[in-house]
Amino acid sequence: HKPTYENMRKSLEAMKAHCLNNGVTDISMPRIGCGLDRLDWNKVSAILGEVFEDTDIKITVYSL
Repeated sequence: HKPTYENMRKSLEAMKAHCLNNGVTDISMPRIGCGLDRLDWNKVSAILGEVFEDTDIKITVYSL
């Protein structure tokens, strides 16, 4: 199934909890959901910012 913005948020919340519980301080990722899944990067980026805004976790997003 293709991701939705709602289940993208839920996945990112789970990632945040994992990071906080396991001492992860840096994440590198591509523009998740925005290639073949065709989610809009501006919306995904906003969700990413909202989910991680209250943490010190550094997120690096890269493009190939």
